[in-house]
Order: sequence, then C-alpha cells, then structure tokens
Amino acid sequence: MDGEQLGVIPIKQALKIAMEKGLDLVEVAPTARPPVCRIMDYGKYRFEQSKREREAKKNQKVISVKEIKLRPNIEEHDFMTKARNAEKFLKNGDKVKVTIMFRGREITHPDLGKQLCLKLAETLEHVATVEKAPKVEGKNMTMILTPKQN
Repeated sequence: MDGEQLGVIPIKQALKIAMEKGLDLVEVAPTARPPVCRIMDYGKYRFEQSKREREAKKNQKVISVKEIKLRPNIEEHDFMTKARNAEKFLKNGDKVKVTIMFRGREITHPDLGKQLCLKLAETLEHVATVEKAPKVEGKNMTMILTPKQN
C-alpha cells in the first residue's frame, strides 16, 4: 500500500485487505460519493491530525474585544487619555467597544453620546474603522471599532 488507489471496492473486501496487512480501514472523506477510505495505522493518523491542529492553533491570532467606558460630560484631557488607550488596543489588533454610560436624566440627551462616539471615531480614523455605529442600549450607548487592515 504505497499510496496506490484500489478503486471502488466493497467494504468487506477493503476490511479484509486491511486485516491482512495489520492496519485499519479509515474513512477520510465521509461526505464524498463514494466515501473515501484509506488503509493505514489509525493511531498514527490521529497523532498526525492532532499535530496539524496544534500547528494551526499556534498560527491563529486571537482577537479580543477591549472596552473603553466614557461619560457624556467627559473632560478633554480624560477623553484624549481614553483615545490613546483605544489606539493602543487597536494597534495590538484588538477590537474596541466604546461604551458611553448615561446616569439619571442624561439619557434624555443621546445626541451628546453620539457626538462623543463620532468624535472618538474621527480621532482614531487613522487606525480604526467603525464596525457597529453608535446605538443606545438601555442606559448605555455602544459603538465597536475594528483595526484598519493595512
């Protein structure tokens, strides 16, 4: 069995060939018509598969969502500090969830929160794009920024 194809053969015959060689009959493509099987050592096959999965996991970039919380009447310096933090998160490849927290009757002026969100988006437009526009959810307004693709 040096990788040669035996063609379409009945399962009983394939199992018999595998048993004679002391190997297993492994179904590698069950959705294909007809299903594709190989005669191989199943333990070795599983080891190779898990090894490939580990390699794929190692090369995978995990994107997390960082949150920046603001108030509608935030001072300019505090706003710039939050903007710098958001920029740092975006440069690291993370998404940023901007939350504007309204207290008491501040919720009657959602336009202030929206202006603040748009100001932050404008400040960070060189590193971010708006994935989800500002939207009021309960007593909060949220907006999601994602890093720009270079």
